[in-house]
Amino acid sequence: MAEFYRKKKKVCQMCAGKDVDYKEVMHVSRYINEKGKILPRRMTGACAKHQRHIANQIKRARLMALIPFVK
Repeated sequence: MAEFYRKKKKVCQMCAGKDVDYKEVMHVSRYINEKGKILPRRMTGACAKHQRHIANQIKRARLMALIPFVK
């Protein structure tokens, strides 16, 4: 008998209280892949509102040359 389990839904870290700021390079770099692309919601676990916020913070960090556009 095969048992199927539902995958536990990820909780948005920013709704839980952890904010992302473009000046904190270590936090921002968690949301980009090795090529420098922004990770999608299904991988970050962020809600739509906070995914837009993350994208804006990554773009600001790129413009300030804190993280590269392409690795």
